[in-house]
Amino acid sequence: MNKIFFAVVFCLTNMAFSQIKLQGVVKDSIGNPLELANVIAINQETKALESYAITDAKGFYKLALSKNSEYGLQVSYIGMKTFKEIIALKSDDLERDFTLQLDNVLDAVELTYEMPVTVKGDTLVYNADSFKNGSERKLEDIIEKLPGVEINEDGQIEVEGKVVNKLMVNGKDFFDGDTKLATKNIPSSAVDKIQVLRNYSEVSQLSGVTNNQDNVAMNIKLKQGKESFWFGNVTAGGGSSTDEALYLAQPKLFYYSPKLSLNFIGDLNNTGEVALSRRDIRGFGGGFKPPSNNSGTSINLGDNSLGFLTSQNNAVEVENKLGATNFSYSPNKALDISGFAIYNSSRIASKQETFRQYTDSDLGIPDETTERTSNESSNQGLLKLSASYKPNFNNQLDYDVLGRISKDSQDQNFLSSVLGNTNQFDRGTPFSINQNINYYYTLSENNIFSFEAQHVIKDEDPFYNAVLVNDPDNNDELNSDDRDAFDTTADALGLVTSFDNYDLGQNRRIKSNQLDAKLDYYNILNAKSNINFTLGTILSTQQFNSNIFQFLEDGSQFNPTPTFNDGRATNDTEYNFSDLYLGVHYTLKAGKFTFRPGFSVHAYGNKNTQFNQTFKDDFLRFLPDFETRIQFKKSESLTLRYNMRNQFTDVTRLAQGIVLNNFNSIQFGEPDLQNALSHNISLFYNSFNLFNYTNVFARLAYTKNIDQIRGLTNFENVITTSTFFNSNFADENVSANGRVQRTFGKLRASVSTNFNYSKNNQFIQGRQSVNERFTQSYTPGLRTNFKVAPNVRLRYQYSINTNNQGTNKTVFYTNAPSIDFDAYILKSITFRTDYAYNRQKEKTGEAQYFETWNASLAYRKDRDAKWEYEVRATNLLDIDSRINNGANTISVSTSETFIQPRFVTFRVRYEI
Repeated sequence: MNKIFFAVVFCLTNMAFSQIKLQGVVKDSIGNPLELANVIAINQETKALESYAITDAKGFYKLALSKNSEYGLQVSYIGMKTFKEIIALKSDDLERDFTLQLDNVLDAVELTYEMPVTVKGDTLVYNADSFKNGSERKLEDIIEKLPGVEINEDGQIEVEGKVVNKLMVNGKDFFDGDTKLATKNIPSSAVDKIQVLRNYSEVSQLSGVTNNQDNVAMNIKLKQGKESFWFGNVTAGGGSSTDEALYLAQPKLFYYSPKLSLNFIGDLNNTGEVALSRRDIRGFGGGFKPPSNNSGTSINLGDNSLGFLTSQNNAVEVENKLGATNFSYSPNKALDISGFAIYNSSRIASKQETFRQYTDSDLGIPDETTERTSNESSNQGLLKLSASYKPNFNNQLDYDVLGRISKDSQDQNFLSSVLGNTNQFDRGTPFSINQNINYYYTLSENNIFSFEAQHVIKDEDPFYNAVLVNDPDNNDELNSDDRDAFDTTADALGLVTSFDNYDLGQNRRIKSNQLDAKLDYYNILNAKSNINFTLGTILSTQQFNSNIFQFLEDGSQFNPTPTFNDGRATNDTEYNFSDLYLGVHYTLKAGKFTFRPGFSVHAYGNKNTQFNQTFKDDFLRFLPDFETRIQFKKSESLTLRYNMRNQFTDVTRLAQGIVLNNFNSIQFGEPDLQNALSHNISLFYNSFNLFNYTNVFARLAYTKNIDQIRGLTNFENVITTSTFFNSNFADENVSANGRVQRTFGKLRASVSTNFNYSKNNQFIQGRQSVNERFTQSYTPGLRTNFKVAPNVRLRYQYSINTNNQGTNKTVFYTNAPSIDFDAYILKSITFRTDYAYNRQKEKTGEAQYFETWNASLAYRKDRDAKWEYEVRATNLLDIDSRINNGANTISVSTSETFIQPRFVTFRVRYEI
């Protein structure tokens, strides 16, 4: 594998550098260098744009061109006459300077070819056709080729190290800005321009007074002719595998006009292809951001929905159904109405085998081998409506409402070498409603008001049932080794032990109601400074009820009384939280520097009531923060941030009654828990050089948690019992990551690195210890961007994961090279294939590896053909499983996750 990898690297490098250079300086008529002038070279034989450049601050440009060829050069700059010249190149590098003259009749200037990349203020504009070679099918295929833009492992778009948090099509939100739905579904043939909007603000009134440095949006401009009628595609297919017949249907339809846009995405398949995973659906926030996001307060309402065991790419069987529609309507210039509806259904079967070794022999926890099989079902629905009314520049009113409902279940069989066989069943039907209202008012040129409020209602009702084997004849054995592994826990829970199994059940109900609101006043003092006053509040109420019971053989229910935790097997807890705060922030711009010091003063109130007792804690807290930014150039900056945050837990950690996370993880809370305080500091550098397309970003962050809320865990065999307490032992985390990307002609090279060090205190069996973890990864990559030749992307990831658990140290090494290849052959055939190899090794153990290989072959008569026919094969090597090694604070594990077999499908796609 390594020989092939380096041979391909050698060939690509040789192709990239077997060219000659044409370079020089672009000036105006009095000899001043012109920065951001456009220089393009058009091959006179093929009439295609072969190379382009954008001048740097000194007016310097450089083109990489083929030997012994003739080119038409075009040099352009805003306000200048375009210079055109035919130039013949031999085999030697050539220097050529250009002088541009003023042009007073700009409308008469016509450019035959568009620049692949142009800059307009804070906006980068990519011409999509400049990055296509004919093998693209969806937006994602184009974005991956854009300099300075990446699609990360989570499917998010990153620009200069910052995640794109909103995506629009023709200026309209696409499913509320979700980038993953857009990149995987918008057809590449419809895309004309891709606009990257840096320092993006959704409220124009606040763009000059709020900090938008981390806000990046993307707008997709459609080609002319894709407006005012439907476009998209419909894909249908089928195939076979070793286990079952395969099917697939994927309609993707889009309509855009100046006033109305409609989108529909459908997906029905059992091939494991996922338009939106369950994780994506749950993270689909609908654009909601808490008004208190930057106040220094964090309160966790918790997530008590089913925590599914399996991701959809690690399953033996997967069935998906998705229907998603989005609309936007503007009846007039002042009003915009939009919304979306999403229904997602999935059925998943999985299997996993794990060997877990506990690292501290003094704990007396036996090693455990487990086998888990599960069948999971999820039905999720989302509905959102939004309205924005802006009668004039001084007023803007926004309202959003998002409803979410799920019906989930999980049935699993768990076989343990310690606990024997256990059947488990989970069920939940949670729902939530989020409402958001914002009003922005500009009183005068120097006085702006902003009001934001969000109301959240959540209702969660998880049910859990576990059936464990039991031999009633050995319950009275004095030696615990002669009893069933769960017998001691059953006695402690107060269960009836005379049956052939323990049939445990648990009902829970968690209701949350939270209001988060703030009023901001911005006073613009002068052109260089402004001050912001914030008055805000968070009001939260949570109610938590739970009870544990045992199903008896006659079908009746028995309510046990535990022999520990004061016999509390139920919960009836109400938790009220309030935060009233005042914040002040001052912004000053001085040359290249921007300073933004600030602070907030909080009056907190906590009260929880349970078991006829009330626990209260009211206090004041001063939370400082500041930001300093140095803007070296338009696209180069260094930002330093610090803030202190106060973190509050949810009701489930306060409730004193026993809760079953599952049969081998028992929890009860502590009503006197206090807040956790943290110091957070970060340093971020980013630079994007349009002259040589060098993109650099680096981030360094340090967090120190003090007065931390942490767990206190005890083991009985492999069964844990946990509670919580406030600890003055500080946990620390240091992380650093960065990427350097550089384009050399048709070759783009990149190197990414990631480092993370964490130190956590843990309390197990009443003993305090420190767990240290250090992970490091290095990822070099190369990719080509040829217009007519095949393209290759090479990637190699090397990572080291070091875990120091005090009495034991483990080190894991991972080597993961991969190759992606795509070719557009004879202007009608598209061939794609990808191969990945993953090798994992524990320092003192044997290496384990797995491979994946996929390929597809598609035919269409030409680029404009309506019909396309494709054969696609996944898991060509027909591997059974993936191997994963891991370590946590107390154990080291090796897991084998079984996956879908080789699939071969035939598909027909029709372009509308």
